[in-house]
Amino acid sequence: MVFGTYSISYVYLMPYKNAVNVVTYKYGSKGGLVYKIQDKLKRWGYYKGSIDGIYGYQTYKAVRYFQSKNGLGVDGIVGNKTLSALGIYVKTNTTSTRYSSNNQDVNLLARLINGEARGEPYEGQVAVGAVVLNRVKDPRFPSTVAGVIYQPGAFTAIVDGQINANLRQSSINAARDALNGWDPSGGAVYYYNPAKTTNKWIWSRPLIKIIGKHRFCR
Repeated sequence: MVFGTYSISYVYLMPYKNAVNVVTYKYGSKGGLVYKIQDKLKRWGYYKGSIDGIYGYQTYKAVRYFQSKNGLGVDGIVGNKTLSALGIYVKTNTTSTRYSSNNQDVNLLARLINGEARGEPYEGQVAVGAVVLNRVKDPRFPSTVAGVIYQPGAFTAIVDGQINANLRQSSINAARDALNGWDPSGGAVYYYNPAKTTNKWIWSRPLIKIIGKHRFCR
């Protein structure tokens, strides 16, 4: 897909035998990909300016803020690592879209998010997806998305059938953002709604943050 005309810098990484081009976006860049960068940053609360496809000072500051909050090198330049953290994949010689809407993990994770967190702030929906993925990486839990989601008693949406509720687009988007690396939960492996839970043990878990009605914990 073509997003219009934009300014691109190519950085060659040495001393590789065959140089790899890394697409970067920086102050002065323009076009559709800058528009997408601004849109992501604005949705996630890092950018307050207009979405105009022009990489100006406000975009530069927002990128630096995003980088500082996500463990990236803080330089205000959107290279491959920052693009990846934003969930934006540019097709080059070495990169392509990581997930598609038919991907089984996207669909299953979206249904879990939909059943557990529809109606929550978008950041909270992504955070629920991130909890699933954090469990996949944690040796205390199953090592696949399906294994984590269907672990007996792990999620209310499986028990009460809400995983089969009418799927919303925001749940699909949240699943993609979580799978592409955004973790608003801060590394949580548990979450709960204090107004609904009857599990006393979950209250003992160290709190990381509160998003909407959910508390995210270690």
